[in-house]
Amino acid sequence: MATIAAAAARCSSPTRRQLLTRRRLLFSVCFSSAAPPAAMAGFGWDDALRVAGDGGRGDESDLSGYFRKVDSCNRGVDKKGDFVKFVVEDQVVGYIHKGFAEHLRDFHDVFTIVSGNSGSNTVENVSLQSSLRTPEDRTHAIGEVIKSLGEMIPGIRNELYPVTSSYGMPVYFSLERAAAPYFGIKAYGVHMNGYVEKDGQKFLWIGKRSDVKQTYPGMLDHLVAGGLPYGISCKENIMKECEEEAGIPRSISTNATSVGAISYMDIEGFRYKRDVLFCYDLKLPADFVPNNEDGEVDSFRLIPVPHAANIVRRTDFFKPNCNLVIIDFLFRHGYIQPDSHGYLDLLQSLRRGDCS
Repeated sequence: MATIAAAAARCSSPTRRQLLTRRRLLFSVCFSSAAPPAAMAGFGWDDALRVAGDGGRGDESDLSGYFRKVDSCNRGVDKKGDFVKFVVEDQVVGYIHKGFAEHLRDFHDVFTIVSGNSGSNTVENVSLQSSLRTPEDRTHAIGEVIKSLGEMIPGIRNELYPVTSSYGMPVYFSLERAAAPYFGIKAYGVHMNGYVEKDGQKFLWIGKRSDVKQTYPGMLDHLVAGGLPYGISCKENIMKECEEEAGIPRSISTNATSVGAISYMDIEGFRYKRDVLFCYDLKLPADFVPNNEDGEVDSFRLIPVPHAANIVRRTDFFKPNCNLVIIDFLFRHGYIQPDSHGYLDLLQSLRRGDCS
């Protein structure tokens, strides 16, 4: 579009470039834009298994470690007032930080920034220009904006997420995955607990992320997990991820069972994560051994479920949202008992975000 090109040209002019540079410096000083840790995890399998196998602490009924993991995915509730609604076709599709909205003013051919009354410059809400009528137009226009913002939105993946008011509702446009928390859209994913049964005991297959992963390098992860991009169903996505991440053939992955969803809301700086994870269980053959196909997983280990619970409770070794899905598994398979203090509170907390 000519107008977007003009906006990009304005942003590349010396004066505009200096202004954006100053804004970005302020942004980087005041807010940590990259929430996931960039450094490689400082532990190995030996460390994880040592903690996992230490069953002599008598803390099996203590749920406090689980609550801490839930809290770590639900930070910044007191900062919700710093965000304004992002509205498309009269529907709220996200929330944008007032400070980040100031950067969007440079793209007035794409965004409409509604300010307060009485001459106030306070941002009230953000919407799209009415000239962007189709999902394709909106996707292209906002994609060009994201390119122009450059390092303000790190970790570009060239993977599109659908933007909708809630799951299953009309898709208004598609958005670069890395930009999702900056626009506060709902992001959906699929996580699968792959387990086996041997001699009456259940074991979970756990992966350790590659040390060169862009996000959470070297941390523990589910056997299979991934974001839900535009144009693919949850079941098809879980089967695709099964093949890519663990070498699980479709003849086996087709048996993956949908068991519900968890949700969380996390605010850090300009980022507002509103994630919903659809959970799956897959009982695997006892002799199955996973094999990563896409280079994103370093290695796998088969761990007794109580040992995996120990790692969740006692360490920060797992990628944070994986903890919630494993806690959900522990509930459903009877490893967390109703007599434990805080049982119902913990159960409810697994859907602390907007699960819609």
